[in-house]
Amino acid sequence: MPSPAVSRASRSTRTSLKAVSMAAAVTLLATACSGDGGEDEQLETLNIDFATYNPLSLIILENGWLEEELEELDVDVQWVQSQGSNRANENLRAGNIHVGSTAGSAALLNRAVGADTHTILIENQPEWSALVTQEGSDIESVEDLEGASIAATLATDPYFFMARALQEAGLSVDDVEVQALQHADGRQALENGDVDAWAGLDPIMAGAEAEGAELLYRNVDFNTYSVINATGDFVENHPDVAQIVVNVYEQAREWATENPEGTAEILAEYAGIELEIAEAVITERTNFEVDPVPGDDVYAAMEAAGPFFVENGDVDSQEAVDEALDSLFYTEFAENIEATDAEGTENAADEADIEEDDE
Repeated sequence: MPSPAVSRASRSTRTSLKAVSMAAAVTLLATACSGDGGEDEQLETLNIDFATYNPLSLIILENGWLEEELEELDVDVQWVQSQGSNRANENLRAGNIHVGSTAGSAALLNRAVGADTHTILIENQPEWSALVTQEGSDIESVEDLEGASIAATLATDPYFFMARALQEAGLSVDDVEVQALQHADGRQALENGDVDAWAGLDPIMAGAEAEGAELLYRNVDFNTYSVINATGDFVENHPDVAQIVVNVYEQAREWATENPEGTAEILAEYAGIELEIAEAVITERTNFEVDPVPGDDVYAAMEAAGPFFVENGDVDSQEAVDEALDSLFYTEFAENIEATDAEGTENAADEADIEEDDE
């Protein structure tokens, strides 16, 4: 299959992002009209995503903890795979899922363009993004990327990581050619020589690194936190289910903290990567020991990413970004976390209702 044409990240890319934002508003209106039921209506199925960039979701899916906790409420669980924060946001906007996992920057952007979504939990602090080149590349610094082609997934942490790294080097996205690809396709484009660099995302990035790719630039502070988001309708009308989701995520976070090897094994299985690669992601690039309630560090990370939304033309004004940040977090559930009594069930994922997201 021929690779997509490379296009400059200028007016054409920005126009496409604005078109997505306008489409999202239309979709939200349609969703609001149909809804998933008012506060007096029983939720029949919880639609929630899982992703290889969200190891806790894999732990929950593997052990069947959500199904166990929601059984007494007679609520089924439908799992939908997200290939990136942008896909999770698209599904949240369309009402295809009630709960989705994204980077903090993507969650903020989603709300800034009008999505009725809230961040309900801080999951972990990852170093999941970096700028990646092929082994033996002539590119030795971020400054060398001027005029180069870079694969990146729009509206995700790796994209904003790239933008911040370029700015730090005295460049901007207008000084490079951005090829908009999903994360796995970006790796493939790099390996095929179709692009000079890739704004990578773990665990795909760790797999590429193990096969010879080089991390050109790393900076953990340019990564925003991994967060869990929910639609406004779900938060308002089904707070009992939302609280259970947050409780189970906290159970998974504690389990991952105590069982890094087991977490790596689950990640390796779902991501289709070697165990040693998964171990590097979990033990070297993921910090699960975070407060589930957003603190000053989380707000600072979000604030640093916000100006790029305006610079890239994704959001009309900084005021809109600031208003989105002020209303993004819904902390009630994280502040009232309760320990769950669910016990892991071996191979529970074999019987889980799973829908894969087509890239």
